[in-house]
Amino acid sequence: MSDEPQQPNGEHGPRGWDARDPAAHGTDNERAGGGGATKGRRRTGWRRAVPTWRMTLGSVVALALLLIVGFIAGYQLVDIPAANASATAQSNVFLYKDGSVIARSGDVNRENVKLAEVPLPVQHAVLAAEDRDFYSERAVDVSGMVRAAWNTVTGKGRQGGSTITQQYVKNYYLVQEQTVVRKIKEFFIAVKLNREQPKNQILEGYLNTSYFGRNAYGIQAAAQAYYGKDVGELTTAEGAYLASLLNAPSAYDIVTHPENKAAAVARWNYVLDGMVKEGWLGAGERAAMEFPVPGKAKPPTGMSGQRGYIVQAVENYLTSNKIVDEDTLATGGYRITTTLEKKKQKALVTAVDDNVMSQTSPEREADRNVRVGGASVEPDTGRVVALYGGIDYTKQYVDNATRRDYQVGSTFKPFVLTSAIDHGSTTQDGRRITPDTVYDGTNKRMVQGPAGPTGYAPANEDDVSHGPLTVTAATDKSVNAVYAQMAQDVGPDKVRKTAVDLGIPENTPDLTATPSIALGVATASVLDMAEAYATLANHGRHGAYVLVDRISKHGEDLELPGRSTEQVVSRKAADTTTAVLRSVVQGGTATAAQGAGRPAAGKTGTAEEDRAAWFAGYTPDLTTVVAVMGQDPDTGAQKPLYGALGLARINGGGAPARIWAQYTEAALRGTAVKNFDLTLERGTGQTALPTEGTTSPGTPSPSGWSPTTSESVPPGAENEPDTGGWRDRNDNQGEDGRGSGDGDGLPGPQGSSAPAAPSAAPATRAPGTPSASPMAGP
Repeated sequence: MSDEPQQPNGEHGPRGWDARDPAAHGTDNERAGGGGATKGRRRTGWRRAVPTWRMTLGSVVALALLLIVGFIAGYQLVDIPAANASATAQSNVFLYKDGSVIARSGDVNRENVKLAEVPLPVQHAVLAAEDRDFYSERAVDVSGMVRAAWNTVTGKGRQGGSTITQQYVKNYYLVQEQTVVRKIKEFFIAVKLNREQPKNQILEGYLNTSYFGRNAYGIQAAAQAYYGKDVGELTTAEGAYLASLLNAPSAYDIVTHPENKAAAVARWNYVLDGMVKEGWLGAGERAAMEFPVPGKAKPPTGMSGQRGYIVQAVENYLTSNKIVDEDTLATGGYRITTTLEKKKQKALVTAVDDNVMSQTSPEREADRNVRVGGASVEPDTGRVVALYGGIDYTKQYVDNATRRDYQVGSTFKPFVLTSAIDHGSTTQDGRRITPDTVYDGTNKRMVQGPAGPTGYAPANEDDVSHGPLTVTAATDKSVNAVYAQMAQDVGPDKVRKTAVDLGIPENTPDLTATPSIALGVATASVLDMAEAYATLANHGRHGAYVLVDRISKHGEDLELPGRSTEQVVSRKAADTTTAVLRSVVQGGTATAAQGAGRPAAGKTGTAEEDRAAWFAGYTPDLTTVVAVMGQDPDTGAQKPLYGALGLARINGGGAPARIWAQYTEAALRGTAVKNFDLTLERGTGQTALPTEGTTSPGTPSPSGWSPTTSESVPPGAENEPDTGGWRDRNDNQGEDGRGSGDGDGLPGPQGSSAPAAPSAAPATRAPGTPSASPMAGP
C-alpha cells in the first residue's frame, strides 16, 4: 500500500497539499492580487460609499475640463461694455408725505484728472488702503473673494475681496447691485481689462470713479470737498485721509459724524502704517504727521435751509436700515417719499426762528455759538413728522437733530422713575418708590448704596438744598441729589436697560451703569430722545421711528422694513411717569410749555456747563424734543450758552420749552384736543423719610400720592389692592405758577458726606397742584 495520502475517492492527491474549499479561500489569482478575480468581486459595507481612485481622478479631471471650458466660453462671450450710467447719474428726489418736493440731490460731482496730476504719495496712500499688491497681482484675487465670502457666510460681516481692478470695473462698467451675474461679469471684464489696459490707466480710472462722500466722485472732487484744494496740492497726510474714506465715505467724515473720529483716525493710521511697511513712506516722516482735520463741507446751494439736513437724515435712515447701500444710493434715480409733513415742518422752523434765531445779534459774541435741533414724532405710529437740523445746511453742516455728542441732561431723569415703577423698586430702607416717596434733596448728599457711601455726591443746581421732598416735587425742581440716589436704589444697570428699551441706542456714548446716569451724562441725539419719549406717550409700547414711507426706482418699489411695537415697560410705569411729567409742565420748570394750549407732559434738561438746554415733551398725539446747543463755528468745540440771546443763562424751561409750545400749538391746530388716558401706580405703602439711624420705613407721608381732586379713589377703595384702573380726568387743569429755572445742571462727583436726615417729612402736594415753594435755578 502506498504511503501517500489518499483522496476520499481513493485517488492520490499532490504530495503535501490538503483539500480546501475554493469558495472559502479564494483562487490563486486572488491571493496573488490578480485582476481577473477583482472584476467579479463586489464591494460591501462602508466601502461602497467610498469612491475609488479612478472615480476621484475622473471627477477632478472632469471638473477641471468644465472650468477650463467655462472660462474660455466666458472670456469669449463677455465683452468690455461701454461706461455705465453713473457717469451721468440722476438726482434722487425727496418728497414730503403729500408728494411735494423737498429737495433733489445726487447730481454727480466729478472732475477727471490724469494720474500724473495725482501726487505719488497720494497714489500710494490709496494703494495702501485698498490694494497694496495692485501692480504685481492678477486682475482678480480669487483667494480674497473666497475669504470675503467665507467671512460673510460665517457671520463675520460683509467684507470686500475685490482688487482695485475689480472695483474699477464695478464703478465704471457695471451696476452696484450685489448679484451673481454681476460678479461673473466683473470677473471676466477685469481679466480682459487687465490684459488690454496698463495698470496706470486702470488706477487712473479707479481714482476718478470712486465715491468719497460729500457727493464727491473722484479724487479731485474729494480734494476740493474736504480740503478746498486741487489734488496736486494734497499732502501725504491729507491723501491718507481721503484714502481712508474709501472704506466708509460718510461714516469717516468726522465733520458730519464727530462721534466717529476715533474710528476715522484709526483707519488713517492703518493707511500710513501700510505705506511705511511697503517702503513708500519713511518711518520718521510718518511719526511726525498729525491728523489733517478736513474743512467744513460746502454743499450745493440746492441743499440750503432745512433741505440738506433732511436729505442727510433720510439717507442715513435708508443705509442704516439696509434698505439700500450708500454707493448704490449715490448713483441716483431714486424717488423717496418721507413721513415728514409740510405743515408741521414749516411750523417747527417758524417756532425756532421766532424764539431763538430772531433773538440773536451779531454784536453778541455768544450768539455765534447758538445751534438748535428738533424732532417731532407721532407716538402711536413712530412717524417723524418734522425735523430741524440747524439754521442752514450750507452754513452749519452738522445735523443737530441726529448728532450724538451733547449731554441730554435732566431729560434722562424720567427714565429712572419709569424703571423704578416698572421694577417695583424700593429705597435703601425698604420703602416702595412711587411719585410720593420722600427723598432727601440736600445739596451734595452722598449717594448711599447697600454697603454704605458710594463716593458720589452730586450738587444740585446752584448748590440749593431742598431737604426732604417727594419724587414728584423733586422732578418738578429737577433735584440731582434725589435722582442720583434713586438710580442707585433701582440699580444703574436696570435704569440703563429701561432707557435702551424705551428707544435710546445701546451704543450711546457715556450711557454707563453708574448713579450719574440719572443726571443725563449720556449723549443721545434729539431724534433718539424723541423716540424714547414717544414710548412713554404710547403707554410703554416701543417701536423704532419711521422716516420713509416709500422708495422706488424706475417705477419699482424697494422693500421697506416692517415696524413692530412691543410693550417694553408696563403701562402703569409709563403712565405714572407721564402723570409726574404733567406736574412739571403745570407747576415745575416747564410752565412755558402750557403755551401749547394742550394737555402736556415734559421734562427740562441742561448739559454740563450749560453747553445745551433741552425740553422733551408730549401731548397724547405728538412727541417733540428741542435742544439749544453751544458750538464754536470755527473750531467745532462745544461752548457754554452763557450770555447767548442776551440772557445770563439758557435753560430748558426757556427757549426750548417756548419753541415746543409754539410748534405744538401750530402743528395740532384744527385737530380735536385729546386728553391723557392714564393707568397709574397707587401711592400705597409710602412713607416719610426715615429719621437718622432708622433703617426701617418711617411714618406715613402726610400727603400720600393719590389722584388729584377729580381723580379721587372711589369711596371704600382706599385699602383695596391696586387694580391699575385709575384714569386721569384732570387733563384741562392749568396752573399759574411759573418756575424760575431748570434746577438740573450736571455736576460731577463731590466729596461731601450725607447730612443727617430730618425726623419728619414736610407736607407734599399731588401732581397737578401748584408748588408751595419757589423753584430752584437762575
